[in-house]
Amino acid sequence: VQLQASGGGLVQSGGSLRLSCAASGFTSSVIYAIGWFRQAPGKEREGVSCFSISDGSTYYADSVNGRFTISRDNAKNTVYLQMNSLYPEDTAVYYCAAMLGWYGAAWTNPSLYDYWGQGTLVTVSS
Repeated sequence: VQLQASGGGLVQSGGSLRLSCAASGFTSSVIYAIGWFRQAPGKEREGVSCFSISDGSTYYADSVNGRFTISRDNAKNTVYLQMNSLYPEDTAVYYCAAMLGWYGAAWTNPSLYDYWGQGTLVTVSS
């Protein structure tokens, strides 16, 4: 499985960005979920959102709930993270990751993900 994350950039506070995570090479694997994580300098990797492939359920960290929306384009094998009302504290490298099992509420645990994309930098200026 290969994951390609893109869409990061510099945006002013209150602005929006849409991140994309394109998946490929998974003919012999079954992806149960795609998660988005972020890591700011000096901080641990934080689970931001997750899309359950099996039933379309979506999950969000409290810090982004109501501002971020995760969605999937099945035809393009791509999961998107629409980020609105961005704050400077949203500044981080954002990673997408694929989970080959489903662990429900534990989706925020990065150790449960099997494949990771390369990360895309989001910078929100004040």
